[in-house]
Amino acid sequence: MGKTAIVLGATGLTGENLLEKLLNDSDYSRIVLFSRSACGIKHSKITEYLIDMFELDNYKTLFRADVVFCCIGTTQSKTPDKAIYHKIDYGIPVAAANLCVKNNIDRFICISALGANSTSKVFYNRTKGEMEAVVLSLKIKHTYLLQPSLIVGSRKEFRFGEVMGKMVMKVLSPLFRGSLKKYKPIESKTIASAMLWLAEQGYELQCIPSENIKEIAKIYDRNRA
Repeated sequence: MGKTAIVLGATGLTGENLLEKLLNDSDYSRIVLFSRSACGIKHSKITEYLIDMFELDNYKTLFRADVVFCCIGTTQSKTPDKAIYHKIDYGIPVAAANLCVKNNIDRFICISALGANSTSKVFYNRTKGEMEAVVLSLKIKHTYLLQPSLIVGSRKEFRFGEVMGKMVMKVLSPLFRGSLKKYKPIESKTIASAMLWLAEQGYELQCIPSENIKEIAKIYDRNRA
């Protein structure tokens, strides 16, 4: 019997890449999705629950797996209301981590952000940092918080700010050397590969910066080639 994975945020950019990889991974026989909207994929491995993600605690009996992947995240342009933004980027990952504790799930892998800092004056960074602090305090045995820089890839939705950011980053890319290297954009599929490697093998760090994510992904992709 293969492993069961829970994916939160499977309709987002990285979540879609992760789901595709899980469907092609023979180690996993069941993929449980908790989402606000349907992923649009019909597959024998997938069990999908369309729910109010702010009410995740109500689904404790269904929240059972070998590993939980949390790909939840929004942007300030998409969610300008700070209270709702906090409920998404802080509330949902923390609720998921708490359910891991309650149901004895010992692997929790979550996307955070480069610059996450609970004492930051920047709301976005502070929210991610507060989320990380609470998740780590729960002491789930195998907890990994990925801190990517700007995530790039093919999205279904158009985000003007992100498109402009990609263009600027492409022009400035040659300048990202030395201490600035960590700010280079990262592909969503790269993050997905790293998440799967972490689920299988682990890592010496719990909070994993963007450049380390790329190195982990290379190992995973090389081993799967």
